Amino acid sequence: MNIAVIIAGGSGKRMGLDIPKQFVTVEDKPIIAYTLEGFQHHVLIDAILVVCVDGWQDTLRTYARQYDISKLQWVVAGGQSGQESIRNGVYALEGICEGDDVVIIHDGIRPMVDPDVLSDVIVTCQKYGNGVTSLPYNEQIFVIDDEISTVQYIPRETLRRVATPQAYAFGNLLARYREAFEKGIGISGSSYTNTMMVELGERLYFAAGSEKNIKLTTQEDLDLFRARLVAIRAEWAQ
Repeated sequence: MNIAVIIAGGSGKRMGLDIPKQFVTVEDKPIIAYTLEGFQHHVLIDAILVVCVDGWQDTLRTYARQYDISKLQWVVAGGQSGQESIRNGVYALEGICEGDDVVIIHDGIRPMVDPDVLSDVIVTCQKYGNGVTSLPYNEQIFVIDDEISTVQYIPRETLRRVATPQAYAFGNLLARYREAFEKGIGISGSSYTNTMMVELGERLYFAAGSEKNIKLTTQEDLDLFRARLVAIRAEWAQ
């Protein structure tokens, strides 16, 4: 099986919102619905689990019915951090998934996942045991020296930008989350599954990426997403 774990456990504080940002409406549809539709309509996805911010589970289920997200099978409460939320989703699949099943982790506020990217992440995972969407880094990166200056840069040819979706063989993913929380490795701050895996000694394998796969964290991101939706609808109307 290929099971998507959609992380929708965050709040809207950085956007200055009074509701979780994944439930913000853009062009008459909540962001989380756009994200779920990308997985609902993908032929390789068998089922969906959503890790949802507490108190919004019923709203999520209502949207799933409204937008015909029939692959949604489980809704799990989020944790106090991103890593706790992902862990909750992974743990909830114990007894459901086999060790070689593929679990695709994706941010609920990345509503424009490309079908080809999702396919490549899954295929890469099936081949190597994991697959992470990635892109080259096209800017110059400098290391901070004294907050106002620098004397060192990192060659951009040695860098890749990694985001979600990320896919992992369930058996190893479950074992690594248990290890991480037992040892306190790779679970603090902005840690995510990919960084945790590397801290635990795993090798990650790059899959395809897309510049359209934006993460909606600021009001400017929302404006960009809205503009892209308008452009897509204009193309369809032609």
